[in-house]
Amino acid sequence: MKTLYMLLRLPIEDYMLPCFTKKIFGIDCPGCGLQRGLAFLFQGDFLAAWEMYPAIFAIIPLFGVLAADQLFQIKYANKIIITLMIASVGLILTNYISKLI
Repeated sequence: MKTLYMLLRLPIEDYMLPCFTKKIFGIDCPGCGLQRGLAFLFQGDFLAAWEMYPAIFAIIPLFGVLAADQLFQIKYANKIIITLMIASVGLILTNYISKLI
């Protein structure tokens, strides 16, 4: 428990990877903001996470359902997974287009 607490208190921003698309071409990629959104989410700042990368709120449940479906047999897993995938792609594209504008 103490180890988890120490991991959550690490300054995550110091270990983030740079976006090579942004460095090379000077424009954001569709994944820009994911790491910072996760950092805000771990810190409990849900509004800042939404503003940084809204798709995080569909991607995390998607991975959770995918993992749970491997362990257990979920009755409507395909429909849930497809819905979360569509939501993720829609939020990623909407966020990316709004950053370009």
